[in-house]
Amino acid sequence: MWRLKVGEKPSDPLLRSPNGFLAREVWEFDPNAGTLEERAQVERLRQEYTRNRFTQRECSDLLLRMQESMADPRVRDNAMVVGCWRAASAARRCRICRLATTEGQHHDGSMAAEGSGHSNLACMIFSLCHGGCRMETEKERGPLTQRRISGVNYAKQNLQNTNDLPVIKIDQDSEVTEETMLIVLRRALNQYSSLQGPDGHWPGGYSGILFILPLMIFALHVTQSINDVLSKEHIREICRYIYNIQNEDGGWGTHTLGSSSMFGTCVNYATLRLLGEVFDRENVALSRGRAWILSHGSATAAPQWAKIYLSVIGAYDWSGNNAIIPELWMIPHFLPIHPGRFLCFCRMVYMPMAYIYGKKFVGPITSTILEIRKEIYNIPYNEINWSKARNSCAKEDLICPPSWLQSIALAYLNKIVEPVSNCWPMTKLRERAMNNLMEHIHYEDENSNYVGLCPINKALNMICCWIEKPNSEEFRHHLPRIHDFLWLSEDGMKAKVYVGCHSWETALIVQAFCATGLTEECCSTLQKAHEFLKNAQVTKNLPDYKSYYRERTKGSWTLTNGENLWPIADTLAESLKAVLLLSKINPELVGDPIKEERMYDAIDCLLSYANKDGTLSSAECKRTTSLVEFINPSESFRNIIVDYPYPECTSSLIQALILFKTICPMYRQEKIDKIIKDGASFIEKTQRKDGSWYGSWAVCFTYATFFAVKGLVAAGRTYQNSLSIRKACNFLLLKQLTTGGWGENYLSCQIEEYVDSGKPHAVNTAMAMLALIYAGQIKIDPTPVYRAAKELINMQMENGEFPQQEIVGNFNSSLFFNYPNYRNLFPIWALGEFRRRLLAK
Repeated sequence: MWRLKVGEKPSDPLLRSPNGFLAREVWEFDPNAGTLEERAQVERLRQEYTRNRFTQRECSDLLLRMQESMADPRVRDNAMVVGCWRAASAARRCRICRLATTEGQHHDGSMAAEGSGHSNLACMIFSLCHGGCRMETEKERGPLTQRRISGVNYAKQNLQNTNDLPVIKIDQDSEVTEETMLIVLRRALNQYSSLQGPDGHWPGGYSGILFILPLMIFALHVTQSINDVLSKEHIREICRYIYNIQNEDGGWGTHTLGSSSMFGTCVNYATLRLLGEVFDRENVALSRGRAWILSHGSATAAPQWAKIYLSVIGAYDWSGNNAIIPELWMIPHFLPIHPGRFLCFCRMVYMPMAYIYGKKFVGPITSTILEIRKEIYNIPYNEINWSKARNSCAKEDLICPPSWLQSIALAYLNKIVEPVSNCWPMTKLRERAMNNLMEHIHYEDENSNYVGLCPINKALNMICCWIEKPNSEEFRHHLPRIHDFLWLSEDGMKAKVYVGCHSWETALIVQAFCATGLTEECCSTLQKAHEFLKNAQVTKNLPDYKSYYRERTKGSWTLTNGENLWPIADTLAESLKAVLLLSKINPELVGDPIKEERMYDAIDCLLSYANKDGTLSSAECKRTTSLVEFINPSESFRNIIVDYPYPECTSSLIQALILFKTICPMYRQEKIDKIIKDGASFIEKTQRKDGSWYGSWAVCFTYATFFAVKGLVAAGRTYQNSLSIRKACNFLLLKQLTTGGWGENYLSCQIEEYVDSGKPHAVNTAMAMLALIYAGQIKIDPTPVYRAAKELINMQMENGEFPQQEIVGNFNSSLFFNYPNYRNLFPIWALGEFRRRLLAK
């Protein structure tokens, strides 16, 4: 049985937490439970995903959302439990795909050869829902304006089954009424509240990037820890996932939506081999993966990160890598190219990479590694020209080609600096540089509770600790935290792109619920979310943080549950907005407001993150000039050196400060007013000629335009007095589909022009609809907003949720992933704001 443990305090003494493991999500396997019917149901879900995986790449977290009939309502307020059982009889695995499947079928739906039958992988997953509010019918409640039930008493009533409310579908000629909106919202809020975790956040699979899980497996392999951390059930589900997300051409992408790349294909192929998958005639998936690699230039054409990954496990020679100089960290900090001035994600990844490169570390050369060397190259391994391979990169991976200046710099590093650094007396400087790196790595590990900023630097830091001293206490602290990054769904077990997005999504969900005007009905849900946000706030600064290129943390929020103590600037702003909104609601409904001292800590921290020009970057202040992007060593990612200011983040900053001013108008008034003025001016200046804004943190123009408009409106701009607002409305109206919705393809982020997917997307539609509502378009011409509302209403599913469609998460135009709660929170937000406009009208 697979069980999702949320917020449980572990017995492992190697684990520690600053907040009692708040909302920590860990899947654990227990083999002793489940009925045949329950096992068959989960197997059907898995089969269905595999059958449709090329048309619906992103799973719907259905193993978290089993029918409420499988949940015991008597334990709704207990911890969420998700179980998965395996058949008592040993399941046989398909020799073609290595997946357990139904009798006589392969995972692609084709029939197995006679005599190669399969046993059902017996498993069951059920969700014990908790929290939420009972949704009465309008007949029970009476007219909204005539009767209100005390939220406290209301929350004590039992949840009403969503099926008791009618499913609403609206044809083209029908009107959207307040009664219709109320039913739609109650169905959504009812179901969505039931998915809330026991600590107040909403669990989900924050995933989609396909080179994270391989690095974790590589790290476990080279430290000889795979069997210490992963059970055979873990390995089975990991292999299921990798096979499921293989592309039709045999390769793997760097993300689930992407076409095959050398990076994704090499590391996922190697992962399957390290986990025991056999390359032979019967394993068609591995054969096709190998064929893709060889037909596209072999692993010598892998990009930089893939070459480093493969070098660590011994499947690529270190001499085929461009130098990552550890001594760069020893130059004066005032220089703009000092890594301490880089975007935190860049510097925290390249720090352990520099240490590993300096050591030229290679894991144990096993028979499997020797086989991989034979399988991923067109010529014998010992005949490869590694110097020539150093700058080779497949066209599928070449997103950010090196400039002529960078090529000269790399040649200088490879041919002069690196050889000299390995000769006495320069070896003394190299030793000092390596010790300096390990000091910073240990600081990061200890202060992030071995979670790390992200899974990439967490896995690399783990390898560094092993290199320094195998089986050290520091290394052993890393092992149990691997489970924090693993997520199970109907597509298998995958790695999250971060340890989670708990605070970010919960803050947005609170705002969405408040926008509905139904806070009394959802008070218990909001109260739990409120408690989560208060508990997730970071309450202290890190020791000597400036010496380690960190910024203030006291008063901040992290993207996740607060355990890694890495603040994210716009998460801080949105979380502050959420708790300030809740502070305006009767505390008997949503709990006590945030303490005044903590509110001031949050404001002071937010102001410390604001750039001098009133803008906000993604994580920290902008520390260096954009000119240093020329040293970006990665061919696969762009804009990774500088933490630029963004209109989306600046909008969050403005909104938070303006909301704070309604509560404490005199606190640091002069600075706050200047930031609001300058920030609004920045948003206006970054608007494109077509009226849109380019989004760097989700897909793409609809996302950024929603945030930009909301920020400008908060700063006092209106449809009547702002050309920017009018241009934004015109842009969105031009992109509206004939059905009434919006559908933006993720390729918009890469080509920096709006790419219409040709079909409506619930999240894009909701964001565009919200932007038009806040801009005042509904007063000028309400028809487009009515059409969008109809689209969303008709997209609502029978259980009250909205469909999981193409993922919309984005990191710097290069990586794409899934925010698991966007599919519900944004449609609820948009329809809630629309309903309030209907009531006002």
